Amino acid sequence: MKLELAKSAGFCYGVRRAVHMAEVEAETGRPCVMLGPIIHNRDVIEYLERKGIGLVHSPEEVPEGSGVLIRSHGEARAIHEALAKRTCTVIDATCPNVSRIHQLAVQAEEEGRQVLIVGTPTHPEVTAIAGWCRHPVILSGETDLTNWLEEAPERCQMPLTMVSQTTSTRFIWDSCVEKAKKVCTNLKIFDTICNATCKRQSEAQALAARSDAVVVIGGRESSNTKRLAELCGALCPMVVWIERAAELEPSNLCRKASIGITAGASTPEWIIKEVYDKMSDENIEIEESFAEMLEKSIKTLNTGEKVTGVVTGITPTEIYVDLGTKHAGYIPVSELTDDPTAKVEDLVKVGDEIETYVMRVNDQEGVVTLSKKRLDTVKSWDDIEQAKEEHTTVEGVVTEENKGGVVVSIKGVRVFVPASQTGLPRETPMSQLLKQKVRLRITEVNRARRRVVGSIRAVEAEERAAKAAEVWANIEENKRYTGTVKSLTSYGAFVDIGGVDGMVHISELSWSRIKHPSEVVSVGDTVEVYVISFDREKKKISLGMKDHSQDPWAVFTGKYQPGDVANVRVVKLMTFGAFAEIVPGVDGLIHISQIADHRIDKPGDVLSEGQMVDVKITDIDYDNKKVSLSIRALLEGTPDEDVSDDVNEE
Repeated sequence: MKLELAKSAGFCYGVRRAVHMAEVEAETGRPCVMLGPIIHNRDVIEYLERKGIGLVHSPEEVPEGSGVLIRSHGEARAIHEALAKRTCTVIDATCPNVSRIHQLAVQAEEEGRQVLIVGTPTHPEVTAIAGWCRHPVILSGETDLTNWLEEAPERCQMPLTMVSQTTSTRFIWDSCVEKAKKVCTNLKIFDTICNATCKRQSEAQALAARSDAVVVIGGRESSNTKRLAELCGALCPMVVWIERAAELEPSNLCRKASIGITAGASTPEWIIKEVYDKMSDENIEIEESFAEMLEKSIKTLNTGEKVTGVVTGITPTEIYVDLGTKHAGYIPVSELTDDPTAKVEDLVKVGDEIETYVMRVNDQEGVVTLSKKRLDTVKSWDDIEQAKEEHTTVEGVVTEENKGGVVVSIKGVRVFVPASQTGLPRETPMSQLLKQKVRLRITEVNRARRRVVGSIRAVEAEERAAKAAEVWANIEENKRYTGTVKSLTSYGAFVDIGGVDGMVHISELSWSRIKHPSEVVSVGDTVEVYVISFDREKKKISLGMKDHSQDPWAVFTGKYQPGDVANVRVVKLMTFGAFAEIVPGVDGLIHISQIADHRIDKPGDVLSEGQMVDVKITDIDYDNKKVSLSIRALLEGTPDEDVSDDVNEE
């Protein structure tokens, strides 16, 4: 016979905390009573009674001067007020998850909202939650919700707040939520089902699905144990519900090949072990397991301690962590990470094991405030020091700008980067780095003064040097690169082709005649260039941008011939005439004698640079690639005068 015990069988942290608080109170020797059974388990109640913790059922029964223990299910506001009027010490063992529901209910009514409680109406937890409301509505399931809404259709427009009994099943809750979302227009939903309950129920279902029989251990009054039995019964042909080992008859299970064992949240470990021992002679492993569980359950947590737990729930404001102790662990979202761009759902998921730092322990409420960010920060200092020693590159987010530079956060550690080390040009505002991820080199670490200095520029310089080495190793004439225009001068443009700057002379920027590189390119432009020549020793590269695959002279001769008329642009005035661009890369000369039909002193009397004029092509020197143009020929309609070939052209 194979026995398998569910991992989450037995006490949840809320029950474990309540029992522990009762045991601690019993050790003091002061008179103390439970106001109602502290948990739903007769054996535990009898155990506590033997230790001197009595049982009463109303505030009036509490002896004068006695301590009174509020059970894990919680109590109504009226009960707390009644106890406050008596001379007794209140020890509140209400489960922190239940206390949160009380707070949600009070807040909802303060906002003028109607509180809807999904749960078993007679369950003490539900009656306690209702006791914190003036007009509570308790719904056992979707049918009750439907009936309540149909009784008065205007309720669909009311401001509603819906909460759940912590031990409700996911099916009941989800069906109510789905119904409410369809018809209610002003609805706030708080999923208050205990994550430990969900985990226990899902594990029990998985266990039942692969077992021939399941033994469910827990008190008959326990709501969560009853639900475990119901869930297992839907998936397994045989389910046995017992409170103690004495009720079990192993012979009824002897023919079952695999048997699963689970237990409700109010079932102590020693009862589970008792049942297991009765079903198996080989119990060494289970004894060790329960010894570990017992050690964890009584473990004391201290501020500054590192603890490991399992993520059981995630909300917009906090992450729930099961530490395996009597405490409920919470990580505020602000303490999860120092990265302002990170999303919670990308960092943690339910079921993840997580190591955290204890910020604050509240034994009275059974709550531990945890921080993942602070633990990461402690580890980050070690990483920062190692990065400096080993000259490695680290990554962080720029979080602020100050007068002397910027601050980069690296896993919670503030790293100052002086303005001169940001890698930005002098006049560039450093604010453009805010919220940007950057890579930097650590240059100084003083842990005692909590001072760290880094350089973004150093990383960029190293990366640029590595890229430059690669360029020089593979460069060759006519090789093409995609580059970025870094700066402009009167004689050309400097282009970064990947760690190395090359110069494109103004004459290589365009086939057209231009006065300044800015007519063709701007700083920051991405351009296609090719290598004309290079000098490795002097580290100089000459680049070109003009497309040499298409010869401008071939374009011109294919389009024009002597006698044709063209519309040209005057590009330069000389004393002997004017040069005009016919097509990009080909200029022609309008001799001074051919500019007008009358004598002029200088070309500037008639023409100006940039002016568009119609001309007649009077001659093409194909050997020397020279073109003669005439405006006068169009004005007079007569043959042109010969122009001397010995004119000093540019």
